[in-house]
Amino acid sequence: MKPIIRTEATRDFHQAKWNEPIIFELHQEGEKGVEVPLANEEVVSTIGDGVSTIPASMSRKNRPNLPEIGQARVLRHYLRLSQETLGSDFNVEIGQGTCTMKYIPKINELLIRNPKMMDLHPLQEESTVQGMLEIIHNLDLCMREISGMGAFSFQPGGGTQALFAMASIVRKYHETRGEGDQRDEIITTIFSHPSQAATAVVKGYKVITLHPDENGFPDIEKLKGVVSERTAGFVVANPEDTGIFNSKIKEFTKIVHEAGGICYYDQANANGLLGITRAKEAGFDMCFFNLHKTFAAPHMCGGPATGALGVTEALKEYLPGPIVEYDGVKYSLNDNLQHSIGKVRAFHGVAQTILRSYAWIRALGPDGLREVAQTAVLNNNYLYHKVQKIRGASAPYVKGQRLEQVRYSWEQMASETGITTEDVQRRMTDFGLHYWTSHHPYIVPQPFTLEPTESYSKTDLDEYINALQQISDEAYNNPEIVKNAPYNSTIHQLVEEDYLDNPEKWCITWRMYQKKVLKPVLIK
Repeated sequence: MKPIIRTEATRDFHQAKWNEPIIFELHQEGEKGVEVPLANEEVVSTIGDGVSTIPASMSRKNRPNLPEIGQARVLRHYLRLSQETLGSDFNVEIGQGTCTMKYIPKINELLIRNPKMMDLHPLQEESTVQGMLEIIHNLDLCMREISGMGAFSFQPGGGTQALFAMASIVRKYHETRGEGDQRDEIITTIFSHPSQAATAVVKGYKVITLHPDENGFPDIEKLKGVVSERTAGFVVANPEDTGIFNSKIKEFTKIVHEAGGICYYDQANANGLLGITRAKEAGFDMCFFNLHKTFAAPHMCGGPATGALGVTEALKEYLPGPIVEYDGVKYSLNDNLQHSIGKVRAFHGVAQTILRSYAWIRALGPDGLREVAQTAVLNNNYLYHKVQKIRGASAPYVKGQRLEQVRYSWEQMASETGITTEDVQRRMTDFGLHYWTSHHPYIVPQPFTLEPTESYSKTDLDEYINALQQISDEAYNNPEIVKNAPYNSTIHQLVEEDYLDNPEKWCITWRMYQKKVLKPVLIK
């Protein structure tokens, strides 16, 4: 018997499910999409045929292995896939946790589609792109005011790349002082983003991880015990993934500075901080913001995005170049920074993302930015208050106000019913809602991380709460309903649970899929 999918308090949702093949499987030899004509005689006589001048070493010997498929079938294919996808324009997207999801003003999408923007090329002469350079420079000034930093680069393609750039600056800084070999340790915390440790390791550092005290704060006594003449830097998020703001953060940065280290700040999610607290006053030498989170630009499925990297005036010369400068007459690209770490991404960053964020900031102004933070904190604390009343749910560590997110736990429900956070995750899709657990390892047992931004109304939050409440009721009264979910979604339960952990089963390209899946089947 099919279970009751909804109550009066939850949405009647059923997602389209097409069992759509991947586009390579739709290939039919000889089928045409768009046939590009050859250059006509006038073009050939003026500039050539566009092909003959390509060096032989750059010319393909064989045609690329692309699917041949007509326009109508391409359109159907991607529209069907879009119907099988949830996102912030389709549903209440507070379940993405540490990856802030908010409403993207559609007027800003119109701005980036303006031909003046669409036709820009990163190799144009500076004199022809003064307008875009002005926007980049003005956004730099806005970000300086928001953070207290002295200069910004918008070159990093996201938060992890910004963290990599900051770790690179730390290394370059100590090398220029003759301490590059001596200072080989970076300190971080267990509840900060895993990319903080990962990027430090990529730069050759040993990573020391601080665990929390009984209240969930990084243990300051443990910091005092590990900081030394080998300390190169300290990287942390505040608040961390617990959502608890460390009001003593300046004591942490002071300890590291006294040991000669650099302090850098992960502010990927700054929704609850805008206009209220700044990196400079907390004692940080560098910070980054994700424009595709806090500043209302889309994530773009992992890119193109922007990790806006800010440094104090003392570290400006270490930024990845070029940076935009203004002499009172014209804007120019300065690629002659004395200690620059060099490019971390081609060209100058993603201009469309920069324009979206600049328009958002200008539309809100300083008072509006502060209201964003106040509303996000209010929404989060409303959700925090309600979720803790749901049977089986809790929020570990210190009680009281959280900021833009909370890492909750179903530990009690799991022990009493056997229903895990992964079971809840699948069941939530039956209501058209996204739900995220946490980064691994699960320090908080049976975790789920929710983050309402300023975009969501009380009605939106209540819809999400009602779905969690129904799943809790099912877990305690008829757990098989939750165990067998989903029913109305396109996702499904994995029969073999090691697919995500076993590289031998990963198929991230069509060629790999042919080699690992299709070829063995054909051989059999």
